[in-house]
Amino acid sequence: QVQLVESGGGLVQAGGSLRLSCAASGRTFSSYGAGWFRQAPGKAREFVAAIAWNGGSTLYLDSVKGRFTISRDNAKNTVYLQMNSLKPEDTAVYYCAQSRITMVVADSFYYNYWGQGTQVTVSS
Repeated sequence: QVQLVESGGGLVQAGGSLRLSCAASGRTFSSYGAGWFRQAPGKAREFVAAIAWNGGSTLYLDSVKGRFTISRDNAKNTVYLQMNSLKPEDTAVYYCAQSRITMVVADSFYYNYWGQGTQVTVSS
């Protein structure tokens, strides 16, 4: 069983930065891909970013490319999401997830473990 705990969310002004962390328990975390998703009020959950098991490839939602960076430290069982140039439309609850496959994937179908989420609010 894998447990994921996100941290680093908060309130920030537009143009600011936040770094989200996701700490995983369990021995399998470093063997699988990981991702970040978000859900804004009244909207469906959407994919934000994914990273392969070894960090060798990444995938991003078009609207966050060039502003967000996903990374991982397998020695620490942690995945990160650095968010720069934040916009009010980035406001959402952000969830990290562990994939069932090793490579990057955007479809939530392939993610079988999820964190509880952390709130990110960007004020204009």
